Amino acid sequence: MSNPCSSLLEVLGMLVGVGAWFCSLASTLMPSWLSLSTELFVLESYEVGLWESCIVQEVAGTECRAYETLLGLSHNLTLARVCMCISDALALLGLLIAIPGLRLVKSCGGSQGRKVKSGMKITAGVMGLIAGILVLYPVSNLAHETVLKFHDHTVPHTVPRWEFGDALFVGWAAGFFHIVSAVLFFTSCCGSDENEMHLSYHHQEKFQPVNSSGKRHVEYV
Repeated sequence: MSNPCSSLLEVLGMLVGVGAWFCSLASTLMPSWLSLSTELFVLESYEVGLWESCIVQEVAGTECRAYETLLGLSHNLTLARVCMCISDALALLGLLIAIPGLRLVKSCGGSQGRKVKSGMKITAGVMGLIAGILVLYPVSNLAHETVLKFHDHTVPHTVPRWEFGDALFVGWAAGFFHIVSAVLFFTSCCGSDENEMHLSYHHQEKFQPVNSSGKRHVEYV
């Protein structure tokens, strides 16, 4: 017998995990991690991403150019690149591992099969948790450095300052959803095997006296 509450938690964890992976992938590819606008050129702004930098003009549109070398990147952008790529790979692998572990997927049977399914979900949850941390760390680190530079009083106020881009907010959402997905997978495994074993034992115990009495009746007759 399957617990409907555990099945619902699994499906929710899977859906949230898929949404988190798409948000993380979008944040990785978006060129708007940081944005810069000047008072002299109101119709023109600059954006910096992990893979390219862009100039946004209301008249001419957006023109992007990829980075020619890794050595020219700052330490935070290089770290963000590595962390985001590892996070995307871990999250995708975790989702692929979680699919056979769902109760709706008839892949394993019996008590041993339920243990294998729980192990798959726990593994997927751990990978999702690590993926969420790997997303939140570079995003928060880059945002912290941006805030410090924005409020640096040693720099004149007339000098343009970098601000948060849209990719940072998408990255925060991705990290949060990764952690929520991991918690849902962990919760779906808590006490599910014990409840199923208790229900199965109670079901067998309920019908055992009927079978034994019928057997005695036949022997005495």
